[in-house]
Amino acid sequence: MGSPLRDVANDVAPPDTAPQQSRGPRPLPLFLALLREAALQDPDLARTALEGLRRYQSAPAAAEPAREKPVLFRQLGASLRDCGGTGPTLVLIPSLINPPTILDLDPQCSLANALATRHRVLMLDWGTARSRREFDLDDHVEHLLLPLLQQAGAATLAGYCLGGTLALAAATRSKQANAVVTLASPYDFSGYPAEARERLLQMWQASEQAAQRFGFLPMEVLQSAFWQIDPARLVGKFAKLARAEPASPETQRFVRLEEWANAGEPLPLLAARQLVERLFGEGRAFSPLPSCPMLHVTASGDRIVPAGTAAPGERLSSPSGHVGMIVGRDAARTLHQPLLSWLEGAAAGG
Repeated sequence: MGSPLRDVANDVAPPDTAPQQSRGPRPLPLFLALLREAALQDPDLARTALEGLRRYQSAPAAAEPAREKPVLFRQLGASLRDCGGTGPTLVLIPSLINPPTILDLDPQCSLANALATRHRVLMLDWGTARSRREFDLDDHVEHLLLPLLQQAGAATLAGYCLGGTLALAAATRSKQANAVVTLASPYDFSGYPAEARERLLQMWQASEQAAQRFGFLPMEVLQSAFWQIDPARLVGKFAKLARAEPASPETQRFVRLEEWANAGEPLPLLAARQLVERLFGEGRAFSPLPSCPMLHVTASGDRIVPAGTAAPGERLSSPSGHVGMIVGRDAARTLHQPLLSWLEGAAAGG
């Protein structure tokens, strides 16, 4: 009788023979390796997750996405897009690692739409990595974010993940920032477990030569680092997909989220080096804190940006994970409503 590891390994189709489509988690070989490891502990879970992968590969493409929001202001390859609404201006700043669409994924969970009920919402689009090829993190703030904020006028900044880290830096250098909200954003990189920081440095050392040759760190490398923080959650979500109805809203949402998670521009070499070597490697903060009002939203189940890495100051905890905070079914109650209340209080000087 074959071992669980061998049985699951034999079931796994290599990327070039995946059914119907080559769609799959990027990098797919690492995901398959994680499945084989899971099979040692729970063969049934691994087989169910493999079935979830096959369902994802053969699922219809997600419903046609909403049209791109119109561009109001441009700066080099970056832009501010108009998400509508009236009231005080609020600028959403996404991470550099994945597309900004997570902040406006669909009408059921759009953070942009929720904030537009009381604000004029603009969303930053960082543009292609090629247009930022020679930029480190400071350059992204100095040459893209600050000039765009100057065009937009006085605004509240709300940044997700690394976007919140950059928003704090921008607010220290600009009088345009009325307040800053960070959403699952790292500030104190010494708050990461030493093991996670060491693993990321090892990943960088293994990838640096190739990154130097191309001028970018591929998104798949960072994706690999994220997966290895919590591989059980990755396997579990594909197992859950196997139990969902193929045409259900749950499956459609899964496909939409995976399309987002597996998309994105590579990280420019200088930005990657600064992020890994200086911030993670030396365990430092990226910038001083601004003097304007700040709210730092953390997620209790976030393994990618643990709550201990958030900036000091007023905090709100969401009972979710890193992505679920933004697009979870309960985001309206756990994020949208309290965030709107805080923004109202900050505008009133409360």
